[in-house]
Amino acid sequence: MSSTIVVALDTRDRLAAKSIVAELAPHNPWFKVGKALFVSKGTAIVEELMENGANIFLDLKFHDIPNTVAEAARAAADIGVRMLNVHCLGGRKMMETTINSMADLSSRPLVVGVTILTSMNQGDLDEVGVREPLQEEVLRLARLARDSGLDGVVCSPQETELIKSELGSDFLTVTPGIRPAWSATDDQSRITTPADAARMGTDYMVIGRPIIKHQRPLEAYESIQKEIQSAVQ
Repeated sequence: MSSTIVVALDTRDRLAAKSIVAELAPHNPWFKVGKALFVSKGTAIVEELMENGANIFLDLKFHDIPNTVAEAARAAADIGVRMLNVHCLGGRKMMETTINSMADLSSRPLVVGVTILTSMNQGDLDEVGVREPLQEEVLRLARLARDSGLDGVVCSPQETELIKSELGSDFLTVTPGIRPAWSATDDQSRITTPADAARMGTDYMVIGRPIIKHQRPLEAYESIQKEIQSAVQ
């Protein structure tokens, strides 16, 4: 399966988000709505973008007591988003309660667990008291997410092959930290090119600024899409 591009709408500007969706939606990417856009525009922007053909990944990284996260996730499912995420560090009970809250739905969104943010490196983990090697910590959290019933995890593309080999090819990987060679790294630490991420087997590539900040977003998107396709042929 070829990797799906998820265009990160990292903006608070409603019109800018709508413009990107209008330009790219006919080409079948997904779109990520994160904290900045959601906090500033609320559920209305999610519904508006879906009306314009967008498949939405709601990236709010829920992390709270089990019932609170389950209620929030169910609310997102009721809106109609296609994917949402929770923090694996919320624990097994939180993740299981979230999945169980949607058991009665005929079609629920994909639920993926955030492992270690792609902006973090080993030094950052050491600073917050996590002493395990970074890849081992990612795999431990990914295994917990799978055992709790989640569909996959958010991880660096650098961990995709390890997760796929240990947990199975059907366990989804959603990977930020994708940067074409022609773009800036910005605040990402563990990064990979689209071609390398595709060869590693990532399922959903989250790409924001290289597309939405480009003078011609469709041109940037098509360039990345060609790079992915050439890598997996």
